[in-house]
Amino acid sequence: MRFRPCIDIHNGTVKQIIGGSLTDENDQAAENYSAVQDADHFAELYRRDGLSGGHVILLNPPSSEYYEKTKEQAMKALRAFPQGLQVGGGITAENAQEYLQAGASHVIVTSYVFRDGAIYWENMEKLRRAVGAEHVVIDLSCRKRDGDYYIVTNRWQTFTEVKLTQEVLEEIAGYCSEFLVHGVDVEGRASGIEEDLVRLLGRHEKNAVTYAGGIGSLEDLERLRVLSDGRVDFTIGSALDLFGGGIPYEEIRRFR
Repeated sequence: MRFRPCIDIHNGTVKQIIGGSLTDENDQAAENYSAVQDADHFAELYRRDGLSGGHVILLNPPSSEYYEKTKEQAMKALRAFPQGLQVGGGITAENAQEYLQAGASHVIVTSYVFRDGAIYWENMEKLRRAVGAEHVVIDLSCRKRDGDYYIVTNRWQTFTEVKLTQEVLEEIAGYCSEFLVHGVDVEGRASGIEEDLVRLLGRHEKNAVTYAGGIGSLEDLERLRVLSDGRVDFTIGSALDLFGGGIPYEEIRRFR
């Protein structure tokens, strides 16, 4: 079980937000923390501490007036920690190579491989052919509806009709090397993990899996370890003292 650090960028600034609050309209989100440092500051810190496999996430869509500023920050992070960070947000088969050439180890994809509420297998294959499954992370972030977890897209605003199950994980596994899964309903709230989701992810054995959402204490982290049998990696955002929270980064960085 490894710590995967994060650099979330919104409106050209490194931030921690409440995930379910994000909306493309007027580029709004409820913020927990807004950094004064640029993204490369955090990337250099993670490089120094040997924390590879972290995530740089562009939270503005390409249509946003802030997109270029957000992308510029992402590129600064990738250059500061070459091959140490993954990048997601607006990734397609057509632009994935640009990010890999800029220094990303993997590209993280959600909306491109889901369309009309379903898995879009044609784009899955396009992406695999463009960069190779070994460079792809599929983001299966989800929200609960009617007692089940459904994959959400478009910066977590749109429900698909794809229920997250072991069968779905098995079907998609050959198109990527890893899964990234945010429990969106608790993302940014430091209110405890999505236990049912963590149990589900802990049963998957083919690909590396990283869970994000709700970790607010070291006790939550221990609960994650127990429920996943130590198979699931984790990321912490708002609750980390780097981003104004109470969990010491110095304590967490040893999980590598």
